[in-house]
Amino acid sequence: MHNHGFGACDCPVNTSPEKLRVLAIALVMVAGFSVVELRVSHHSHSLSLVADAGHMVADVFAIAMSLLATWIARWPASPTAPFGYRRVEILAALINGIGLLLIAGWIGQEAIAQLQTPPEEILTTPMALTALVGLGIHGFNGFLLHSHTDDDLNIRGAFMHALADALSCLGVLFVAATVHWFGWQWADSGVSFAIALLIFTGAVPLIRQSLSILLEQAPTDINPDSIKEHVLNFRDVTQVEQLRVWAIAPGQIYLTASLTITCNPNRRDLLLNRLQTSLRNEFGITDATLQMVSAPSVALSMLPNTKIRELIQTGNTDLDSVVLAEIEPNASRLLER
Repeated sequence: MHNHGFGACDCPVNTSPEKLRVLAIALVMVAGFSVVELRVSHHSHSLSLVADAGHMVADVFAIAMSLLATWIARWPASPTAPFGYRRVEILAALINGIGLLLIAGWIGQEAIAQLQTPPEEILTTPMALTALVGLGIHGFNGFLLHSHTDDDLNIRGAFMHALADALSCLGVLFVAATVHWFGWQWADSGVSFAIALLIFTGAVPLIRQSLSILLEQAPTDINPDSIKEHVLNFRDVTQVEQLRVWAIAPGQIYLTASLTITCNPNRRDLLLNRLQTSLRNEFGITDATLQMVSAPSVALSMLPNTKIRELIQTGNTDLDSVVLAEIEPNASRLLER
């Protein structure tokens, strides 16, 4: 019986300095503008602008947390942390998703309250100017963050905050126009409620995917049964058991399995390399730990003739125990040659 694989992850950590840079830029821009927007929102009496300002304050903490998580994720793997620290990014993404839900709930509640008690006057000019500046800032941040959203849930959480802020600014511009030209005070609450729904629908998938990784579920785009069938297509593999596949982070997929094989010990390393390469290319498995056990027929062929005659004469039917006792030293000697 042989264990093949890696004791600790030696694959590169997919957290580049570029991610730290774009998060730092987004943090500085959002923090600076949030102070300005808070002052203007209270002066203009616009709930949609207050909602966007409150969201931006939450964004400051969310992006700061994402930046910290990205920095920690760069720490290398060690004997005490064999998979590295990329799970910190997933935890940050989950917290960001929950924060988005809380923000959506607060905006929705305030929108309903303002429908019941509308403000006396909404100052549309400062409201529109602030929203235009905010739209430019959030659009720029979203552009910087978007290129890293496919392989990083943490960055995706920060991007969702930037996207929600950009939508809020668009909503504020719409409210400013309708109030100025038509006097529709109710549009402020209506747009705020729509923004809350958009934030909610964006937060739910982020939370669901983060929980899936933290609970070590199989990635949704990988079917364990398909992997089992693929491995069984190899000529020397006759059985696949205890197959487990899970994600440490997007793009960092692990697999373990127990295989029954028919090849000789001196061909196991070749078979292992073929299996790991195929799993990486076909399913994106970055680290496969495979336990290989010889089929009884192969194991018996490795026993000395005297041992086989002894089994026949004694009528010993417990072949597995005899094979396991004899195959290891014989396999070791073959490999040494």
